[in-house]
Amino acid sequence: QVRLVESGGGLVQPGGSLRLSCTISGLILDYYDFACFRQAPGKEREGVLCTSSTGLGTYYADSVKGRFTTSRDNDKKVVYLQMNNLKPEDTAVYYCNADHQIWNYWGKGTRVTVSS
Repeated sequence: QVRLVESGGGLVQPGGSLRLSCTISGLILDYYDFACFRQAPGKEREGVLCTSSTGLGTYYADSVKGRFTTSRDNDKKVVYLQMNNLKPEDTAVYYCNADHQIWNYWGKGTRVTVSS
């Protein structure tokens, strides 16, 4: 059974940092592209970043470019999202997504709140 479990969310002040983790089980990470989406209250889900299975190509949304970075540990089966200089507009539920050919999986999300 494939599971993606996000963790690391919470309340942080503007300008602060958080590191989200997406722990994966039931699939081989090497084959999958990973993406992070977020959904703010009252808004549609939007893409934040995606990284190829090789880890050589990563796309970042303009809204997070220069502040967010991603990394993956295929042995530990964890994908990380490092979020720096957080802004109130980053408040959202963050979701992990794994994609390979016809297979696509989602986690249940972790909530990030940026507020003073």
